[in-house]
Amino acid sequence: MNTQITKFSFDKNTLNILSSRADYTNWPIVYILENQKEAYVGETTSAARRTHDHLDNRKRDRFSHLYIIEDSTFNKSATLDIESKLIEYMHADQKYILQNGNGGLRNHNYYNKKYYKQLFEKIWERLIVEQVAQNSIKDIENSDLFKYSPFKSLTTDQSDIVESLETIITSNNKSVNIIKGEPGSGKTILAIYLVKYLLSQEKTHHLKIGLVLPQTSLRETVRKTFRHVKGLKTNMVLGPNDVVNEPDTFDVLIVDEAHRLTQRRNLANYSTYDSACEKLDLNPIDSSQLDWMLQKSKHSVFLYDEKQTVKPSDVDKKVFDKIKKAANEYVLSSQLRVLAGNEFVDYIDSIFRKTDTEFKEFKGYDFFLYDDIQEMIDQIQIKDSIHGLCRVVAGYSWDWVSKDDPQKYDICIDGQKLRWNSTVKDWINSPNSINEVGCIHTVQGYDLNYIGVIIGNEISFKDNKFYFHPENYKDRYGKHSSLNKEEIITYIINIYKTLITRGIRGAYVFVCNDGLREHLRKYIPSTKQDNVLMAAEPEVGYGK
Repeated sequence: MNTQITKFSFDKNTLNILSSRADYTNWPIVYILENQKEAYVGETTSAARRTHDHLDNRKRDRFSHLYIIEDSTFNKSATLDIESKLIEYMHADQKYILQNGNGGLRNHNYYNKKYYKQLFEKIWERLIVEQVAQNSIKDIENSDLFKYSPFKSLTTDQSDIVESLETIITSNNKSVNIIKGEPGSGKTILAIYLVKYLLSQEKTHHLKIGLVLPQTSLRETVRKTFRHVKGLKTNMVLGPNDVVNEPDTFDVLIVDEAHRLTQRRNLANYSTYDSACEKLDLNPIDSSQLDWMLQKSKHSVFLYDEKQTVKPSDVDKKVFDKIKKAANEYVLSSQLRVLAGNEFVDYIDSIFRKTDTEFKEFKGYDFFLYDDIQEMIDQIQIKDSIHGLCRVVAGYSWDWVSKDDPQKYDICIDGQKLRWNSTVKDWINSPNSINEVGCIHTVQGYDLNYIGVIIGNEISFKDNKFYFHPENYKDRYGKHSSLNKEEIITYIINIYKTLITRGIRGAYVFVCNDGLREHLRKYIPSTKQDNVLMAAEPEVGYGK
């Protein structure tokens, strides 16, 4: 590698040195300014000119050192990409508080991008040696500060949506906006980015902005992230009831996982729901939490996927359809989670929808059907020891007896005894989660490196048809007398599709019902027939 990282004092003497050298006056470089507490990352084609500008900037003159990263192969696209990555990783590394905003971070393709990705990894290793960075790339990429960082490089469709929303918010008194996206399309990334971006812009920094997350688990995780971002506060991350209890109207409410907003059906606490409706002068029977958001905001942004509604209390699709006429609609089409891409997400949908589907292979992505549950669990634990963030999850086909007696087991399959998640808040990061089984309510909205999915006996498959077995469906809030069996089956299938598409690098499936297992065997490679047991493996780079 012919990359050099050179440390300078950040002063006028260094400016004189840089001005005297051609490679620092007319060549693309990336640089870092730091003073042990704060840092600023930038790129330029003239290190001398940019240093002069920063020395005259009151925000920057507090820095003590300048690190210049240079390479004879650098070009403008490469330095823009490396700059974006450094901002993203240095924020999650937490050695410094960054002065950078998040505007302009864009994920673009350019010649030989794969080479520069590998080069960045070498640069990061050098920065650790220079004590400018402290954590490995693997540890950073598995951290919530990285996954839910507002310093993400946006895809083209994400960036276009941000620009459009900024124009709408600054040009109109009110608006309703719906952003559709399948699992892994970057809805949560966009939601968090938008909060930071609007609070960093001159025209919108004064606005009252809230990020609404209906799910308790994900809400707690994002709040932890907001604690470490300059300009963001944990009280900006809200549940639907928090929105109602705020005395003032929000200028902007951004609702992630909007399909998990609720209506008055199969609720754990009707009185709380009714009380919120009363505060807003709404009829509880005819309204939903979607109405709460609309009433409490001037501009509302809903990130939504109708195929991820998983229980009867989730707001019906027809309710969202009603507001479409007055809404600006957008679609996220990129696949940012699953390495197998959009094709894999579509494939999972089709094999559960029984559409005319042919068997497909996804090279570079681990997708297997297990006949031995112990083998699948062992494999997930092996993967976790290598990559981290690998978990086993299941459909709600077993009672949660360990909730009242932690010594008892909840799930027993072929002699294998397992327990449900011991916490609902931030379960994925809890100490014993690798030895427990999560559910849809603890993983929806999260990314995992590998996921092992247990499909229970609440559904079966025979004669090309799914059947529902209510005696085996233990989620009392997942059933309702107003629903027919086909509607409940749709919710259950949505749960399993959502679970299977959580894995970045791979998804493993174990099926309790014989008929459904044989149906899925037509579409998912079997570890038994292919004699697959993936033990140790070399570590590979993270994919987005």
